[in-house]
Amino acid sequence: MSLLDFNARESCFINGVWVEGQGEPLTSTCPVDETIVWEAHAAAEGQVDDAFGAARAAFGHWWDVGVEGRLAIAERFATIVDSKKEELATLIASETGKPLWESRTEAAAVVGKVGVSIDSLHTRRSTTSFEISDGVSAVTRFKPHGVCGVLGPFNFPAHLPNGHIVPALIAGNTIVFKPSEVTPAVGHWMVKQWEQAGLPPGVLNLVPGKRDVGIAISKHDQLDGLFFTGSSVAGVALSKTLAPTPQKILALEMGGNNPLIVHQVGDMAAAAYTTILSAYLTAGQRCTCARRLILVNGAETETFLATLTEMIGKVTVGFYQDDPQPFMGTVISKEMGRRLLEAQAAMIDKGARSLVAMATHRGCDALVSPGLIDVTDQRGERTDEELFGPLLNVIRVDSFNDAINEANNTQYGLSAGLLSDSAEFYQEFIHRIRAGIVNWNRQTTGASGKLPFGGCGLSGNHRPSAYYAIDYCNFPVASMESPSLCLPDKLMTGIDLS
Repeated sequence: MSLLDFNARESCFINGVWVEGQGEPLTSTCPVDETIVWEAHAAAEGQVDDAFGAARAAFGHWWDVGVEGRLAIAERFATIVDSKKEELATLIASETGKPLWESRTEAAAVVGKVGVSIDSLHTRRSTTSFEISDGVSAVTRFKPHGVCGVLGPFNFPAHLPNGHIVPALIAGNTIVFKPSEVTPAVGHWMVKQWEQAGLPPGVLNLVPGKRDVGIAISKHDQLDGLFFTGSSVAGVALSKTLAPTPQKILALEMGGNNPLIVHQVGDMAAAAYTTILSAYLTAGQRCTCARRLILVNGAETETFLATLTEMIGKVTVGFYQDDPQPFMGTVISKEMGRRLLEAQAAMIDKGARSLVAMATHRGCDALVSPGLIDVTDQRGERTDEELFGPLLNVIRVDSFNDAINEANNTQYGLSAGLLSDSAEFYQEFIHRIRAGIVNWNRQTTGASGKLPFGGCGLSGNHRPSAYYAIDYCNFPVASMESPSLCLPDKLMTGIDLS
């Protein structure tokens, strides 16, 4: 049963009714002590069919509600969540291990997403028209795709699925939603609030489950669009699944092996602090976290590393309910914590040099402290992967040009950052770097909801979310319109109506 007051046993929400899942048992546990947060049965394949059937039946009515009616429900949802922010934050913290201070920022982001999405709808997707001749208008309107699937991640189990759901709903789509199997309780709670806001039956359907449920959603013949946040491995698999159906839109928001270059900075403490915020926020479980720290050989590098190493030693790690609150909580599970330590050991075995060892604390394998490791002289090819945790790789190069080349030496392209006092270096950096989020003297994890959020390479498929999410939630319709039908002044050659 859940830590909060709702019946988790009725795990599926289909056509406005909560029903028990008919699939395999599904349980989420707190990373701190593995107490059960939520347990029920996943959705069965037949229930996925039912959810799509309900969403398809509701689509026409939901579109007919009109934009003002849809916005009113979304605003009620925001008001309800705002009144329960602490409840949501507690649930996020218990299911992910994030400190409460950070879970509270995520809860606030859920509320804020509604206003941002409404603004984006009006700014980017409003009907426009102009007159092309007497009595003839050219009009651009936007229509929803239809039934969309949303597959959510575990690192921001409320904010990131919400970033798909809100714009999709206000654009007029109906939804079949599967939260991460690691954080189903947060997804369950979110759908409860939409129900309370008065969302009509069938508009938003919840089908929790593991990979098999996600596959059933992605392959469903009633699917018109799929919005995914998660790993590049899963994103590539979804791309292959949908490749034979180009009529179905696919928006992928994936991770990165993100570079941070530090070069010619005067304030070493500020640079070290910004590096910590880039690499270790959310225990390194943000897709924009810096994974590679690229430094140009010289006296500055040694001074900076000494400052950074000392500051990392002062980073507090702890459990989400600790008082005072820690900077970092746990990673998502004890298994993930063990996997991170194994990856660190494998790097050291290949010749990497640990500068600050990542280690477990307080007898909890999920509670790992931040690590810093110099992989410059590691034997063999460095693996280009997103290691989802608080381990930052140091790579030394001989010049700023080499630093940019190394930063681009990845199959990903989500975020990249430069810490430097030189505007000239930044101009070269932003001109040459290949990433969707490029920051100067700011943390790589500092994304704004009023900007696009996405990347190139294996970080996405050119469907950025955040402020631009509304773009993949509908399609433009071009119309030539005249209130009356009449012959044109000049007939086409070869047509004689005399």
